[in-house]
Amino acid sequence: MVKSKSHERTPKAKNKHLNHACHKKEAESTKMNLMNSVLTLICMLVAAWFGYKGYLETRVNTPFDSEKLVSINGLDTADRYWGSYRPGLYFGMKTRDPQSLVSGLMWYRPHNLRQGGESFRHWCEQGDKLDKYGWFEHDGKTFGIQQVYDGDLLINISYVKKPGGRHGGDWTARIGVSPRNSKIKDLGEISFIFYSALEDKSTGNIKASLGADNRLSGMEGYTDGLGAYRFSMNPIKGTVEEHSFLITVTPGLNLVKETILQNLRLASQKGSNIKRIVLGGDQLPLDSEGKKTDPNFCATQVTAKIPFEFEVLFESGSVPLRKEKLTGKNFDIALNEQRKRFNDKFERIFKLKEKGFKEDAIEYAKLAFSNLIGSIGYFYGSAQVQSVYTKSPVPYWKAPLYTAVPSRSFFPRGFLWDEGFHGLIISTWDLDIELDIISHWFDLMNSEGWIPREMILGSEALAKVPEEFVTQLSSNANPPTFFLTLEYILNTRESELLDRHYKLLDKLYPRLQAWFEWFNTTQVGDMPGTYRWRGRDSLTNRELNPKTLTSGLDDYPRASHPNIDERHVDLRCWIAFAAGVMARLANVLHHSSEKYSETSHYLKDNNLLNNLHWSSASQSYADYGLHTDKVELKRPTAPIRSPTAPDFIRVVSEDPVLRYVDSSFGYVSLFPFILQIIDPDSPHLDKVLQDLTKSELLWTKFGLRSLAKTSPLYLKYNTEHDPPYWRGPIWININYLTLRALNYYSNTPGPYAVKAKKIYKELRENIIKNMLTQYNKTGFTWENYGDSNGEGKGSHPFNGWSSLVLMIMAELY
Repeated sequence: MVKSKSHERTPKAKNKHLNHACHKKEAESTKMNLMNSVLTLICMLVAAWFGYKGYLETRVNTPFDSEKLVSINGLDTADRYWGSYRPGLYFGMKTRDPQSLVSGLMWYRPHNLRQGGESFRHWCEQGDKLDKYGWFEHDGKTFGIQQVYDGDLLINISYVKKPGGRHGGDWTARIGVSPRNSKIKDLGEISFIFYSALEDKSTGNIKASLGADNRLSGMEGYTDGLGAYRFSMNPIKGTVEEHSFLITVTPGLNLVKETILQNLRLASQKGSNIKRIVLGGDQLPLDSEGKKTDPNFCATQVTAKIPFEFEVLFESGSVPLRKEKLTGKNFDIALNEQRKRFNDKFERIFKLKEKGFKEDAIEYAKLAFSNLIGSIGYFYGSAQVQSVYTKSPVPYWKAPLYTAVPSRSFFPRGFLWDEGFHGLIISTWDLDIELDIISHWFDLMNSEGWIPREMILGSEALAKVPEEFVTQLSSNANPPTFFLTLEYILNTRESELLDRHYKLLDKLYPRLQAWFEWFNTTQVGDMPGTYRWRGRDSLTNRELNPKTLTSGLDDYPRASHPNIDERHVDLRCWIAFAAGVMARLANVLHHSSEKYSETSHYLKDNNLLNNLHWSSASQSYADYGLHTDKVELKRPTAPIRSPTAPDFIRVVSEDPVLRYVDSSFGYVSLFPFILQIIDPDSPHLDKVLQDLTKSELLWTKFGLRSLAKTSPLYLKYNTEHDPPYWRGPIWININYLTLRALNYYSNTPGPYAVKAKKIYKELRENIIKNMLTQYNKTGFTWENYGDSNGEGKGSHPFNGWSSLVLMIMAELY
């Protein structure tokens, strides 16, 4: 039996071992499955991370997901299809097509021509040292008249358009040269070069039409936007001494001048020993098969005795049989009709005669206006942008931009915060043009609601920009001045806006919402209710006070040591102002305005504003941050071996502390006032008005200076090479906003209305008087003005926001 029992226990033991082995295998299998699941999860997470990272990287150059506001086809606005849309040239015409046919004008004095072409006139250059140039009549659509004072010569350039056909109609330009001093009889010769070219990657063709004597009789061709077209050039006064042409390939519109210079040669005149500079004729390069390549550039040169006058006629192939050409007397009639319309409309809108201005002041106002609207350009290309998620700059999508520019000579491209000021003038003149400009800018919005602050589109625009300013950072803002334009339109033309443009405004609204939300999330400060401009360099040892380019006020003194504790009073006021405009837009478009109204009321609450930005020590509004006034630029005591090291570095002799930056009273201190955030009965308003009139602070007899004379950084260089910019000079855009605020407070019931009115009258008179004086002295409107003598400073001509002198004269706020 024992044996039997022993025998019975053996299978149980085996089963026990078998069960153990099975459990072990199951555990191992479970463990493997778990490991596989973990690995799968890790792979999924890694893939998700890289996917999300890729998503973040592409957001910077992904367009905003909403219906576009403008069509890529410029013919949708036929009255604005052709225009003087190359503001960086003394004269150039183009269409509103991505790949446009362009035309341009050059001139030079043959006896002055030197190697390198320094005497060539083509791009507007301050280095050309012209005594004066600019449009003195231009309506933005149909005609323009410009004068150029070049040494002892007066060059008159005018053009007029004639509608017709399916491709924008015809236009004619008339160019004439005469002595500035009529007593001088012999000024020798001048050479004019008129050219047409196809933009980069244009689909189309261009060719020269040659007469029997092998002289250029015209240029003709075809593009998708224009259809068939033809240019002809006709002398109408004076004696032509030489006529030559060039047909070739230019590498880009930024190299047109170089293309011409490379193809000039000396040639003997037929039947004479006289040699003249001529263009090289047919200079087409050969392709790999030895065939001539298709040309994209055609030019004709006329050398003539001064005085001389000629016309360039552009004719569209889609215009039906013409009864008469737009030349000679027909040109005179058409131009005079447009001039009369312009002058009648100018007085009807701005009422300067009615206000008692003399003729010279009115002519200056017309010039200021015409140079702004005549400097509207059309650009196409891809900007260069970068976000915190991209290792290096990436291209934005290709897009068009129809915009005014600040300066033809120095800034012939679009600037976001400038354009809001330009829009105040342009919308007063022509609401259609301004809404077209706004639509182009807001079509540049990316998926995050950001718009680049500077748009550099196309080879010509890029050629004018230092490399350090090309890349636009998506963390960086710019003042949202388009809200100024929109509020002004609502105040002055609301019924027209809603009657004629309601659909467009409703399409624009989601983009405005996204823009506002981008500001209200990305630019917030570290404390509730505060805001901080991004983009300041906290590590620099070169700058006396790190610049705040994003604020638009560049070198205006902020906290000496940028950090997250900063709060900027001007940005806070911009957001408060924008919220109010958004609430109003929401109401007129029948959307919910509650969110914007609440934000506006919160940010405009004077108690909160004063708690965050009123310095009891200086009794003024101020930024707050990590700051010391004890900074200066000094030579390093020990030699720095790096070849890129500066000669001067910033030396800090006192540790910075968190405090109000109240020693730098100036434009920033005025923002609660100029954006009308201060309550009309606030004693702080009285203090601001008192400070405005103190000569040791901002008051001058030429306008308000940007930084008080008492500031430690008044007129101080920011680096060894950067002269003061917003540290004393007088800027017309901020003076305009100040007058706008004075006008508001003087017409709003309150204890300080009379005081505001008195300051308003005196400040307005000072600005107008000085700007007219400086124009009469120099021939230009300037970027800013000196606070000691009122002299023009910076780039010129500067007919961007300095043209607000017209609005000041007309008292349009």
